[in-house]
Amino acid sequence: VQLQASGGGLVQAGGSLSLSCAASGRTFSGYAMGWFRQAPGREREFVAAITRGGLTNTGDSVKGRVTISGDNAKNTVYLQMNSLKPEDTAVYYCASSTLWSSKSTRYDHWGQGTQVTVSS
Repeated sequence: VQLQASGGGLVQAGGSLSLSCAASGRTFSGYAMGWFRQAPGREREFVAAITRGGLTNTGDSVKGRVTISGDNAKNTVYLQMNSLKPEDTAVYYCASSTLWSSKSTRYDHWGQGTQVTVSS
């Protein structure tokens, strides 16, 4: 599975941003797709995940501000982020897993990451 994340950028606090993750290769039949983020000096943090059947989960730090969705026909997962805060600044990674989990160690394939910077 190859994953290509896109959509990062610079946004002011309170703004919105949408990320995309396109999967190719042995795409996610029965897999879960997740978004994680990592800020400098911090551990990788779970943001959200979705199964092919549409089951979703979001991390506590972003709950109520992000929505994860997927388009199975396009093998693409989206992350809509609203009410962004400076502390949301990080590199955002998409990943795929054969398991339903919020733990990064359960994810087998990772995209290259996309930078999200939120200015105050």
